[in-house]
Amino acid sequence: MAAVLVVAALAVGCRPVTVSGATAPDGKGARYAPTTPAPPPLGRHGPPASRHSAPSRPHPTTPRAAHRAPRAAGPLMAPGAQGARVRELQARLAQLGLFGRSPTGSYAAVTTSAVRAFQRRQGLPRTGTVQPAAWLALRSQTRRPSHAELYPPTTRPVGALDPRCMRGRVICISKRTHTLAWVIDGRVVSAMDVRFGSQYTPTREGTFALTFKSRHHVSTLYHTAMPYAMFFSGGQAVHYSADFAARGYRGASHGCVNVRDKKKVAALFHATHQGTKVVISR
Repeated sequence: MAAVLVVAALAVGCRPVTVSGATAPDGKGARYAPTTPAPPPLGRHGPPASRHSAPSRPHPTTPRAAHRAPRAAGPLMAPGAQGARVRELQARLAQLGLFGRSPTGSYAAVTTSAVRAFQRRQGLPRTGTVQPAAWLALRSQTRRPSHAELYPPTTRPVGALDPRCMRGRVICISKRTHTLAWVIDGRVVSAMDVRFGSQYTPTREGTFALTFKSRHHVSTLYHTAMPYAMFFSGGQAVHYSADFAARGYRGASHGCVNVRDKKKVAALFHATHQGTKVVISR
């Protein structure tokens, strides 16, 4: 069977926080030992002396496949798997309230935990891997995920721009709409979803300028990655957040402006420079 830069910003940084077979041979070319040994050939002077030599014993041959133990069917999906099927699994688990993140298509710890929770509900062995019975039960209790469920949109409507964003090149951020717009002379060039600091670590509001940028920044306080960091006020920066990409608005930062679209924030990083204007409005 088939088995199946590095610069410190006043020693400050941000990190995310939580808010709330075998088969028989067909006989072709097969060789089988005779049931009785063939007699030894005769020499010129008769048969060889049997007391000095013994005829070799025949070694019956057995088809190799007969010694193979049948293997049990493997899981349909397991940790380490990736692809569209895993994304569907995650979206279906989300419909049941068991997967609290956006589908990623990668089977890792969070997916494993969600699968175990479903198996517990069903009275199935809590292996954390998707066996055929668990997949069948999950599909029977959920509907086919929509495209929006499989690939959640990552751009909210920008809305009306703050008047301070209408001239020059501006990173225009709105807490009301949870959006960041890259604006050039009043025209929105690109937009992306953002999230902010929590109640106890709020993101500052006002007009700022980028002080420095760090492509591969790591927080000196929390030791967490802050890719494409663009600092605008002390240790607060606009940067990509893998946690935001995975959990959405269920989490928050320690004051930074998190972006969940990596390609868009990378493009923004390369388009800006020290001194670029940043406006953060409520």
